[in-house]
Amino acid sequence: MSIVAEAPGFLQVFSDGSVKRFAPVIANASSESSNGYKFKDVIIDPSKSITARIFLPDERSATSSSSPSNQLLPVIVYFHGGGFCIGSTTWLGYHVFLGSLSVTSQSIVLSVDYRLAPENRLPIAYEDCYTAIEWLVKEKNLDSWLERANLSRTFLSGESAGGNITHQVAITAIRENLCQTFSDCHLEVKGLLLIHPFFGSERRTNREMAEGAAGDVAMNDMFWGLSLPEGSNRDFYGCNFETAPLETEEWGRFPPVVVFVAGVDFLKERGVMYAEFLQGKGVKGVELVEAEGEPHIYHVYDPESEASRLLQKQMREFIHSL
Repeated sequence: MSIVAEAPGFLQVFSDGSVKRFAPVIANASSESSNGYKFKDVIIDPSKSITARIFLPDERSATSSSSPSNQLLPVIVYFHGGGFCIGSTTWLGYHVFLGSLSVTSQSIVLSVDYRLAPENRLPIAYEDCYTAIEWLVKEKNLDSWLERANLSRTFLSGESAGGNITHQVAITAIRENLCQTFSDCHLEVKGLLLIHPFFGSERRTNREMAEGAAGDVAMNDMFWGLSLPEGSNRDFYGCNFETAPLETEEWGRFPPVVVFVAGVDFLKERGVMYAEFLQGKGVKGVELVEAEGEPHIYHVYDPESEASRLLQKQMREFIHSL
């Protein structure tokens, strides 16, 4: 068998369609409190192997913050990146960053593991992640860890491909009118936090056509080729945000958005374009925040860095401003 696609150190796809993934260090589940939070894994849908990890700040961290220990907490639903093909909430970088984020923001974090491409091409990741939102509504009064969850203050977030998923899940929530499906819902998506979002299009941007960009373009094209539906190109709605299936009235119901970009990230240009696109659609409360001199998903590779701590504080400020 020959290798037909490869992300060195992370992924190999072979000519017979088989896939080999190389997982980095992971954090095993434990309900014991440490570093101001506890965490556990839950099953969202056993028939589709959709799981998630919940991070819950403990009462001591609430006492040391400005939030009373008995106060209901906002909920952050987080979608990991990895070009839709790799990644897991169990990876240590995600685990450390999101656990710390739950304490910093005094929020409950639900980090979702969705099915991966190329075995499960888009829109499966979008459908799986929307299923996690439905699970939240159904489990609110059944899971003791969600007793302090304020679903009327739910936020969607994710980095890279997870930022893309954040956008798509928000669109589905608007179009499906989630709470009309459940008698006791009270879930409202108050805002979106996209970190270094992964978008594309058939039309190349200036940065993608610049000298020295060929390697980055090839890697992005490889992930899109593995994840897009068979027969689709990069103007598929899941890749090109300009083809999003929303009417003018629906854009008017789009929640506030903060887009985080990194100064030396190849995807920075697409993130800026996304923020400008939302503003052009009349979405209110669109913010663009740049981490100067930082690379793509720096918070995953070094979750305890000064830049990662600053990102957590910026996320907290956005969440508590709404």
